Amino acid sequence: MNNIRLGDYNTLRVIKDSDFGLYLDGGDQGDILLPNRYVPRGARPGDELEVFLYLDQDERLTATTERPYVKVGEFGYLEVAWVNQYGAFLRWGLMKDLFCPFSEQKKKMEIGSRHMVHVHIDEESYRIVASAKIDRYLSKEIAPYQHNTAVDLLVWQRTDLGYKVIIDHTYQGLVYPNQVFRAIHIGEHLRGYIDQVRPDGKIDVMLQPSGRQQTLDFAEELTDYLIAHGGHCPYGDKTSPEVIQRIFGVSKKTFKKAIGDLYRRHVVNLDDDGISLIS
Repeated sequence: MNNIRLGDYNTLRVIKDSDFGLYLDGGDQGDILLPNRYVPRGARPGDELEVFLYLDQDERLTATTERPYVKVGEFGYLEVAWVNQYGAFLRWGLMKDLFCPFSEQKKKMEIGSRHMVHVHIDEESYRIVASAKIDRYLSKEIAPYQHNTAVDLLVWQRTDLGYKVIIDHTYQGLVYPNQVFRAIHIGEHLRGYIDQVRPDGKIDVMLQPSGRQQTLDFAEELTDYLIAHGGHCPYGDKTSPEVIQRIFGVSKKTFKKAIGDLYRRHVVNLDDDGISLIS
């Protein structure tokens, strides 16, 4: 669609208003309607607006200022709103639900069930559609990541080996159980860090950075905790590893290293009943 990206965010200029809403400059695609219900207060011709573009019930290119849970090229964990003889329709944050045909379902989708799907544009119908056949849309290329690279994760499946995750909406990775210090859920978005990219392309992922960076990151988090709790933390060297993991989501080793780092920088005092910020 030339410079217009269907199923994505576009910044378009308002060219005129009407009884139905504002018309935006769609270039070769012509004028695109932003219906009244989505028009920001005070918007007028000449303004530039960031809008999401999709096809309405009549397959017309339409703009909205609503933000869907997932856009074209991304993966999402979506709930089935309704089903008909052609497939399932998923809630994705817009008035028009997202279609997943039966041919793209790994198992029959039922109302209320949730499924990991990939969102893309169907080459034949030019509609935005979903597919639950996730493996088809994950890159088979060797990922260019280095150790400790920060990445965005989407929790995909729980397996005997750990949690399968989708990395940066592109690659498959695995988080081993010894990296998990709190409950995580399918469909949850997490910050993660690359442990290694194996020669066969498989990727091991950590939920905390390794080495010195992990200590620095948690030291900052612990400082925020202290500020939010009146400058005092009732947990310290005598606190059990299980409690530390439950409260902070890190290992006891990382917790102690962060305290030591803050103490050496004269940020905290060590007390009999925990640690306190130095005023």
